[in-house]
Amino acid sequence: MPLVPQHIQSLEPYKAGKSIEELRRELNLKKIVKMASNENPMGASPKAVQAMIKSLKDINRYPDPASFNLRSDLAERFDILLNNVITAHGSEGIISVIMRTFMLDDEEALMSEGTFIGFKVLAHSRGTKLVTIPLKDYRYDLNAIADAITDKTKIIYLANPNNPTGNIFTVKEFLGFIKKVPSHVLIIMDEAYFEFAQDDPVYPDSMKYRLDNVITLRTFSKAYGLAGIRVGYGFAHETLIKNLLKVKLPFEPSIPAQAAAIAALQDQDFIDDYIRLNTHSLHSFYDLFDKLGLRFIKSHANFVTLIFESQQRALKLSDDLLKQGVIVRPLTAFGLPNCIRVTTGLQEENEFFVDALKKVL
Repeated sequence: MPLVPQHIQSLEPYKAGKSIEELRRELNLKKIVKMASNENPMGASPKAVQAMIKSLKDINRYPDPASFNLRSDLAERFDILLNNVITAHGSEGIISVIMRTFMLDDEEALMSEGTFIGFKVLAHSRGTKLVTIPLKDYRYDLNAIADAITDKTKIIYLANPNNPTGNIFTVKEFLGFIKKVPSHVLIIMDEAYFEFAQDDPVYPDSMKYRLDNVITLRTFSKAYGLAGIRVGYGFAHETLIKNLLKVKLPFEPSIPAQAAAIAALQDQDFIDDYIRLNTHSLHSFYDLFDKLGLRFIKSHANFVTLIFESQQRALKLSDDLLKQGVIVRPLTAFGLPNCIRVTTGLQEENEFFVDALKKVL
């Protein structure tokens, strides 16, 4: 019997995009702009940074295992009870807890192709059979996902807005889908980019429905600019949360992470400023791509996906941009080999990208 199980031996780990330091070592470039990982180019709220610094005097202590203050603030913000909230090291941390809490060995998970690959890695790491459904015109095919549900289906993973395509499924599509899902099937609604989509009237904010078999996941990594300290949170029926808390690692998030998240929630001006910047950047990208004759997907997030005629063309453009000092994300690992994803940046970063793109084209 092997020491390492076969499903771990065959597992492909999540591979992040290139870092600025990595590219600087490879190419010795003076100016590098990272537009690959959907990070907030404005940084984090100054209030969050100050709260982290202030919290450092307590780092000899363990964090509050219940994250009471952070969970209380989230409950108040979204008009729910404390018992409906969970926090962890990023939304992926909560996904991992969900898989360990609810999945049995003979049960299956269901997801779309062309979506966040972190869920695929976590499912395979547990040895869970994963059924995947193709995108339809680069969008979730909720009808096909519903049709694929069997007696063995335990969890369905949905990302809305979707990463890496940036588009959404609508209220009408979601309500039609949810009617077809048995009550014993858990739906993970990954709303990591919620803040960018929430004002669109056709976007189905899952918290408006309070469904007993839906677990909503959100994060401080994207709009709030706290990717480096890993704070995710989730909302669900108190029975689901109660059992998730039995399995979750007790001392997460960390003391600085909890402090930063609490402060970030109070700085709505920072979020509003970033949303305005991102909206302006998206429309600038759309205009540019139209002028250059590039095919793209309009986004409800902080990135745009470009579609090319072949994988070779997409990879060449990505490599050429790297040589100019611009890091973008090829999407082969996401099952979209002919696509690349470009995160919006600050005005000067966007202009640097525009110049580089025109050069390589």
